[in-house]
Amino acid sequence: MDQHAINEAEWKKPENWSGSRRLFYFSKKDSRTWVPKSIPWMGWTVNLAHPAGACWLLGFIIGLPLFIIALMALTHGK
Repeated sequence: MDQHAINEAEWKKPENWSGSRRLFYFSKKDSRTWVPKSIPWMGWTVNLAHPAGACWLLGFIIGLPLFIIALMALTHGK
């Protein structure tokens, strides 16, 4: 079985998804960082078992508030 087939098989397993709407994906066997959501037209999500996926999530959690604070600080003086 090649890696593409493994990725597809892992993506289809319900136990790799969590949350009431299957929002979070966690599969160590899946080599992808970004995967389609369980309902593909809804976009993409991060594979939290992939090291780069965890970095992306951390970047969103820390980076987005910092960006908002910086934007507010820059526009506050005008």
